Amino acid sequence: MKRSLWIGILVLVLGGYAGVQQYSSWSLSKPQDNTVTQSSEGGVRGSGGGGQGRGGAEGRSGGRSREAVPVLVATAAQKSVPAQIRAVGNAEPFATVSIKSQVTGVLTKAHFKEGQDVKLGQLLFTVDPRPLEAAVKQAEANLARDNAQLKNMREQVKRYAELVEKQYVSREQYDQIRTNADAMEAVVDAGKAALDNAKVQLSYCYIYSPVNGRVGSLLVNEGNLVRVNDGTPLVVINQVSPMNVTFSVPESHLAELKRRMAGGQLKVSASFPADEGRPELGSLEFVDNAVDRSTGTIKLKAVFTNNERRLWPGQFINVALTLTTQVEAVVVPSEAVQVGQEGQHVFVVKPDKTVEVRPVTLGSTNEGEAVIAKGLQPASKSSGRGNFCWAPARASKSRIRLISRTKPKTKAAGNGRVLGSPRLQDRRTT
Repeated sequence: MKRSLWIGILVLVLGGYAGVQQYSSWSLSKPQDNTVTQSSEGGVRGSGGGGQGRGGAEGRSGGRSREAVPVLVATAAQKSVPAQIRAVGNAEPFATVSIKSQVTGVLTKAHFKEGQDVKLGQLLFTVDPRPLEAAVKQAEANLARDNAQLKNMREQVKRYAELVEKQYVSREQYDQIRTNADAMEAVVDAGKAALDNAKVQLSYCYIYSPVNGRVGSLLVNEGNLVRVNDGTPLVVINQVSPMNVTFSVPESHLAELKRRMAGGQLKVSASFPADEGRPELGSLEFVDNAVDRSTGTIKLKAVFTNNERRLWPGQFINVALTLTTQVEAVVVPSEAVQVGQEGQHVFVVKPDKTVEVRPVTLGSTNEGEAVIAKGLQPASKSSGRGNFCWAPARASKSRIRLISRTKPKTKAAGNGRVLGSPRLQDRRTT
């Protein structure tokens, strides 16, 4: 009896669970009958409202088109623009000197601190001079001995000259005495040279700076034994004022570069990513005698005074080589120039506040400004950032309206270029 009861309860539980699963599956697959009948002010209502449905869609799209789209407008200006070749250069010391010892001895003293600026002729190192001082004294003693012997031989020559005239001695003896005296004069000259050499070797114990520059880290500490022309220098001095900047340009600029150099010295500016507003000014001083075959570039070198020490050896720098200056060029912001299927173009704001797509021929670019070689006149208003997504067909049917006006910030350079731009709204015309 109990067994039958438990079996019946199990059957009821399983049947209830299956029913719940069936109901859930049916409710999920049930079609939504009210999808077509829903409407929101001009939407589709039933099967007979197709025209109203299209009208609602157009209303919603029209609402989206009436949303404010901020754009920037800049006025095409006419100004003098430099024609420049830009490259990335590397700063190099004007001179690099590796200080090495010319004598063998113990390094007794370094007379500077690491990273210190040194002057020409400033004492840098002292090598133990005692052995060479002794060598100088020895050379002086040898020279004094030879001078005494030479003096005695000269006196003998005088005496034998009188004796040979009186025929007290033979001519052969006189010639021998005179030859010995001449030989002793040569010995004295050799002694003088040996003394000079000893003094020079002694002077090498005191190492002086050969240039004005900045020392690096001390590579050999005091107390170490240094040898003549050892492989490791004692210290390296870099002359950082003036400073060289080397850079490479494509070989296609070589002909124009040579033509411009024939007319005078070319100016070069060096700027830094962290301080673009204060470029260093220098001049082009060197053009390599051959083009690098592996890269197709030619190496150039400019010299900068670097009085403020802003250029540092090994630093990478943005270099601009000015070839000439283009007078009365039409310029617009670089971001206003767009590229489409028909080439480069700008969006021009006409007097009736409509937008026109105008093809242009782009010249050079310089510091965020593009030179328009053809297609745009000065004082033309071109729209910039904010309308890049406009297609030419839509832009020709678009109308802009000023919704807020801000006082433009003008640059005190007399070029008439407006830096501050108003916000505009795109509105469809009917």
